[in-house]
Amino acid sequence: MKVYIETYGCALNKGDSYIMMTLLKESGHEIVENYSQADAIILNTCAVRLETEERMKQRIKELRKIGKKLVIAGCLVSSEPALVMNLAPESSLVGAQSVDKIVEAVESPTRRIFLEDSKELITPRVFEGKISIIPIADGCAGDCNFCITKLARKKLRSYPPRSIVNAVKEAITNGAVEIELTAQDTAAYGLDINYSLPELIKDVLEIEGNYMIRIGMMTPELAMKEIDDIIEIMKDRRVYKFLHLPVQSGDDRVLKLMNRKYTVDEYKQLIKEIRNKIPLVNITTDIIIGHPGEDEEAFNNTLGLIKELKFERIHLAMYSIRPNTKSALMPQVPDPVKKERMRIANKVYEDVAYSVHSEYIGSNSLVITTEYGKKGSIIGRTINYIPVIVKDYNKLGDWINVKITEASFFDLRGQLIQ
Repeated sequence: MKVYIETYGCALNKGDSYIMMTLLKESGHEIVENYSQADAIILNTCAVRLETEERMKQRIKELRKIGKKLVIAGCLVSSEPALVMNLAPESSLVGAQSVDKIVEAVESPTRRIFLEDSKELITPRVFEGKISIIPIADGCAGDCNFCITKLARKKLRSYPPRSIVNAVKEAITNGAVEIELTAQDTAAYGLDINYSLPELIKDVLEIEGNYMIRIGMMTPELAMKEIDDIIEIMKDRRVYKFLHLPVQSGDDRVLKLMNRKYTVDEYKQLIKEIRNKIPLVNITTDIIIGHPGEDEEAFNNTLGLIKELKFERIHLAMYSIRPNTKSALMPQVPDPVKKERMRIANKVYEDVAYSVHSEYIGSNSLVITTEYGKKGSIIGRTINYIPVIVKDYNKLGDWINVKITEASFFDLRGQLIQ
């Protein structure tokens, strides 16, 4: 069969789609780039936010109208199966932790529903371009009150180190230059198999080759427990000086309501220690604006943290109620207040990030080219994972010297140094 896969959500969801591609190809099916070419369509869904859920519901309705076999997979299926069944009663369903069943779902002439945990954890053996996304764990060890993904991926399951290393070897052999080790929380890796993230990365770094490792998102409380080993690993030239550490709020009372397991001061100390030992490090974070319990003082504390820690990148999100979560039962911040705070926070973030990036103007930087950009440009990454747009170069997978000429809050622009 010819199968089209449409993916929404985080890097872990993308990794799941590559696992599906791997299993389908090994079973003799062909992956196509357009649903018009396909015999079957897979929609790999996300449910992290209300507007994302609405987009998924709309997309399910649109794809049903095409009249082809439809398989709905991913986090919306696991977190709200009844909703998906009502929207598409004839479609097969594959839960976020059931991707090993994708071939059965595609091949079955009748509707099938797979919501149980996979018996086997499978690493992807296909990737696109120069970037390979490799899941290292599924589920997390936390229990945040706002999170619906915890309901979709209930159980922490770490992939065996050997299967991850083999997947990385294969990706590098096939030309990947960036390896994204991804999970809901990479710092939770190995808690269930008596292993750790630093041990895993050491195993991966034994592989020879011209590649860079990007460590995926990690919760601050678990990162704190092994930060010395993480810092030591980041000193390797093949590891991006980049850490994604979501703080979520700059206010201790709100963090407690979120059921986050650290204080603002503990988070600040963590960032200070990392920056002292890895001066180039790029700290990226996530912040939720308007979580229940966020008053003006709490909001201003969050703005103060953004200004103080000068994050290179922030994923800002306005809080939205997610079903069956504890935060949904709390007194809510009114929508107009959330929207205005979001506007203010975005402006503060853009000013801070532009200020940080402006310091690069006039400097020379070594970047590795990983993606094609718009209008014939190419996107490279600095050693600390800041994107650089280069117009006068068109080859992927190369280290090139670039003079930084412009900056925005989001990226840098540069010219090739011959």
